[in-house]
Amino acid sequence: MTAEHVRWHTVPDHKRVDPVRRWRKIRHLQQLTPVLRTLDRPGACFVWDDLSLLLFSPAMRARTVFILHHYEPLQHDSAPLEAVLWQQLFAVLPECAAVVCVAPYWADFLQRRGVDNVHVIYNAFDLDEMNHAQGLDRDACRDEFGITPGTVAVYAGKAVHWKGTERVACELAEAPQLRVIATGNNTIGFTGTHLNLPRDRYLRLLRACDVGVFVPRMHEGWSRCAAEAVLVGMPCLIEPVAGLRDLAALSGQPAPDIPRLAQQVRERATTPPEEARAAAAALAQFDTNYFADAWNTLLNKIT
Repeated sequence: MTAEHVRWHTVPDHKRVDPVRRWRKIRHLQQLTPVLRTLDRPGACFVWDDLSLLLFSPAMRARTVFILHHYEPLQHDSAPLEAVLWQQLFAVLPECAAVVCVAPYWADFLQRRGVDNVHVIYNAFDLDEMNHAQGLDRDACRDEFGITPGTVAVYAGKAVHWKGTERVACELAEAPQLRVIATGNNTIGFTGTHLNLPRDRYLRLLRACDVGVFVPRMHEGWSRCAAEAVLVGMPCLIEPVAGLRDLAALSGQPAPDIPRLAQQVRERATTPPEEARAAAAALAQFDTNYFADAWNTLLNKIT
């Protein structure tokens, strides 16, 4: 989105490929230390989203846009040291040229910690892709995934830690004709219907499902699964936690009521099409043009 204005270089994110979870962020910082010293040269600006901002010189931080997607202690792999590092990170963020969050919740989170130069740039979506998915033959998509007539297909998002997939499956396990479906890498050993799909088939699956239910334990930034479910016309139940609170409010999606979840899912499955289209339209403002304009405007201010 910024290629006409910016020449990009990247550095390796070692923690992403580290096979040992414990202390991987500390090893990542150790490996980056000599690399970051070579980046400190006049004229270079930085877009960063990593604890290694702590290794930047003050002059480098002054030329940095930092992205905070979310902060979640459940994901700490280097406790108890990692919590200390995050607090140090929050303390130096005011030195940055700007900080970008993906939802107002996280802007408020940082402002309460003394970080004032915060901008909200929502995650964006390729509306041509979303509109194409909306127009797919729903019956054909259901046949493709073996969703029989009378079955309510419930999409619970990614089968990864703290996303709430198991909770949805557990609550609906005894409900007749409700089938819970999850996607992603299945890091939790989910034993229900799990599909790790290429992009085109993932969108076909979303079109095939009746209701999305998103009840994460973690404080998310801006759930891509939930947003894409809404954009393809799927009525959802969204736990209003962290960035999902903003997503639910923007798209008008109610919160799940766990004691009556099965009944609530059946009610959402009968949502009028015009209501689902209105929810999708509310998110459609965050298209790639919006995203390009927001980022180019911000980058032009700091360069």
